[in-house]
Amino acid sequence: MAVPWSRKLLSGCLTALACAAGLAQPPEGGIKLTPEQRAEAHWQAGYLLHTMGDYPRAVESFRSSIAARPTAEAHTFLGWSLSHLGRIDDAIAQCRMAIQIDPEFGNPYNDIGVYFMALGRSAEAMPWFEKAIAAKRYCCYQFPYFNLGRVLLEQGKLREALRSFERALEFDPYYLPALQALELMKQHGVKGL
Repeated sequence: MAVPWSRKLLSGCLTALACAAGLAQPPEGGIKLTPEQRAEAHWQAGYLLHTMGDYPRAVESFRSSIAARPTAEAHTFLGWSLSHLGRIDDAIAQCRMAIQIDPEFGNPYNDIGVYFMALGRSAEAMPWFEKAIAAKRYCCYQFPYFNLGRVLLEQGKLREALRSFERALEFDPYYLPALQALELMKQHGVKGL
């Protein structure tokens, strides 16, 4: 019988809490976790700590995950936490490491684009969003489509921006940033052009 999603989520959260509390490795004589299990537990803890706004501890957890077993996810999310600490160049470097591990993982491409936008270098962001859109493994294609739309809008390419926002909604019809962008464009007289 499959474990219901909510039980899996609860189990992951409990593992993450145990990891954050330093309990990811059972005491001597107990069941040993594999490097993959330790990496996952530390990643879960990092994600939980990040969402709670504890970025320094999230960084520690993601680094512990990488020490146990480097993954594209751990490097990408380490970059995410570093970006919240104002360390944008370090965040970009972590995303580049993630891409070396798994070039098909879309998140680091999108994140690099966002970081370039934060640095005021939107033109450099565009190819990164396009790479995220082309990535084979990505849960949230609405993000790079929306972000690409932001760059296109900034460049005055209204038709392309409109289409990019619409594409974001094809992946998530309730994605609020894209809905808001389209509403603002409509309020300013930009329609199907």
